[in-house]
Amino acid sequence: MKKKIVIWGQNEKDERILIGLELKEKDNKVLLHKIREQDATEAFYKSMMDDWRSGKDIEFPENHEVEDRPLSLTEDLLPENIKTERGDIISRAKAEWHFVVLSSKLYDMYQSEVDDLKEKVKGLDQFDDIVWEEMKTFWGKVQNQVRDRNLFRDHANALRKHTNALFDTMKEMKDDLQKEFRAQSKEQAGEFNQMLDNIQTKLDKNLSLKPIFDELKNIQNKFKNTKFTRKDGNEIWGRIDAYFKTVKEKRYGDSGGNDNPLTRIQRRYDGLMQAIGKMDVSINRDKKDLEFNTRRINETDGQLERELGKAKLIMIQERINSKQEKLNDMLKTKEQLEGRIEKEKKNVEKRAKKAEVEKAKQARKAEIAEEISKASETRDDKALSAKAEEVNASKSRRKKVVPPVKSSEEE
Repeated sequence: MKKKIVIWGQNEKDERILIGLELKEKDNKVLLHKIREQDATEAFYKSMMDDWRSGKDIEFPENHEVEDRPLSLTEDLLPENIKTERGDIISRAKAEWHFVVLSSKLYDMYQSEVDDLKEKVKGLDQFDDIVWEEMKTFWGKVQNQVRDRNLFRDHANALRKHTNALFDTMKEMKDDLQKEFRAQSKEQAGEFNQMLDNIQTKLDKNLSLKPIFDELKNIQNKFKNTKFTRKDGNEIWGRIDAYFKTVKEKRYGDSGGNDNPLTRIQRRYDGLMQAIGKMDVSINRDKKDLEFNTRRINETDGQLERELGKAKLIMIQERINSKQEKLNDMLKTKEQLEGRIEKEKKNVEKRAKKAEVEKAKQARKAEIAEEISKASETRDDKALSAKAEEVNASKSRRKKVVPPVKSSEEE
């Protein structure tokens, strides 16, 4: 897109003049060069067309005039007393140059953000996720403008070069941090494995389960506050979970009710507390970022930089407001879960008492059934004895009856 054009026109006296229009995008204005026809030799005209339009400096005639013209969509590039047959070129230049000015301001704004990111990266002692995400967000904005062709290629390339350098620096920090983190995770995993081996030893010795369970809870809480690599974390958590199941099976004779409502609510509550902690940290970082940029605005002299800084403050504040709303929702959910946990604990106590009562009822029923069975057996034994005595008595009576002896006369 050319920033200089050369055309012929006429002044208010209808005299032919050579016109040169030069965009000054930083100042948001156009320089109007007017050269009289008698001073516009063929050599000079050729120099303007070939050299001046391509950005080279040339020597203008002594009598040439220069006028500053504001660049505005509502005002013409040429004054009313100058006319030209190529009005279409003037109209097109006005539209294109207005775009050039806005694109340059956009580039300057993005370059200012790059400078801010440079300062942040320079001040880092180690890799920071917040700064990394901010860089990704920034570069996403730049790519969107490039796709929409709102940035010129040289501006986009300059931003890409500077941003890539920052990404490379952050990647080196990230690699160093990951190496250190992997080593730290391995060391911590060794400590947890040693504690869990101790749990296994106690289980093998059939020691009291209540202290073992409490020790597992302490290990679990410590695990939640310790950072591991995914591999180490999964292995340690798998062992902790397996030991919990083992202890509960030994205590309750089953899986220990891992799927009961109280356990599910407690697990959700624990996860929520972790999320609340992370959100608190994120908001505090944004607040520090807000303070940092506020100080930069106070130390900045340029009006545009201050305006861009204020816009950035608004952006950061909106981000804080959004996160605060999420945090407020989390805190409401926390209160609800705490209420449900207390309610479920009471339900567990009620169910336990009900189970005890039911157990006592079943035991009493078994006792009664046994008493009835014994009583029945006693009655049956008495009845059988009475029947036997009756049979024996009957046999005795039959034995005592003597049949009569017949006389000779009867014969």
